[in-house]
Amino acid sequence: MDLGIAGKKALVCASSKGLGLGCAEALAEAGVDLVMNARGEEVLEAAAADIRDRFGVLVQTVVADVATEDGQKAVIDAAQGVDILVTNAGGPPPGMWTDWDRDDFIKALDANMLAPIALMKALLPGMMGKGWGRVVNITSVSVKAPIAVLGLSNSARAGLTGYVAGTARQVAGQGVTINNLQPGIHATDRAVSLDTGASQAQGISYDEAQTQRFATIPAGRYGTRQEFGATCAFLCSQHAGFIVGQNVLLDGGATNTTV
Repeated sequence: MDLGIAGKKALVCASSKGLGLGCAEALAEAGVDLVMNARGEEVLEAAAADIRDRFGVLVQTVVADVATEDGQKAVIDAAQGVDILVTNAGGPPPGMWTDWDRDDFIKALDANMLAPIALMKALLPGMMGKGWGRVVNITSVSVKAPIAVLGLSNSARAGLTGYVAGTARQVAGQGVTINNLQPGIHATDRAVSLDTGASQAQGISYDEAQTQRFATIPAGRYGTRQEFGATCAFLCSQHAGFIVGQNVLLDGGATNTTV
């Protein structure tokens, strides 16, 4: 399918690896020029070079932490005039409700709620002025079905989801859509970390730990960054202009819900 976005320009945050990289690759394959952001320069530059070589699009890189004011300014300055914004940031550490204090919540909010909002506030006016734009926020399955040990993430990402629910309806009339992607477990570094931890805690092999987790997913496997990226690219396409303020769950059926 021709997504109809060749020649557009996108900012993809945290795109040196994992789900962000999947989104960057899928958009580049559709002919979109990129501003790629991450905190680690070496991995980011390698990913950008690979995308240039494979897809022949223009790729600019910005090494910055979007959870900070300076990082947001650097990314926003580089992304002026973009047609597409994909927000993304790693989640806060796990724990229990007794572990977290105000500073922990502020850090989570800065990374997973306030940073995406700052990027939207800065870049939405340009999209609205052109009468076309797409925003996709990578949130989490925990917004749909809270995960107790991820209370910081549950809270911050749910706050972002509420903000999007209202804001998306205010800008849709100017040709701009805002939607969220809610990933379950995908074959990324996060899954490796989870399975390694389970292996060590239970005294079983890594493969056994992974098999146990596969059994909790009706699809019987983890998602891939390519699948995730393709869904992101579709939401950014010309064909998705009537999808507004939605939360798309990509979890292989692991969340048992009717709606």
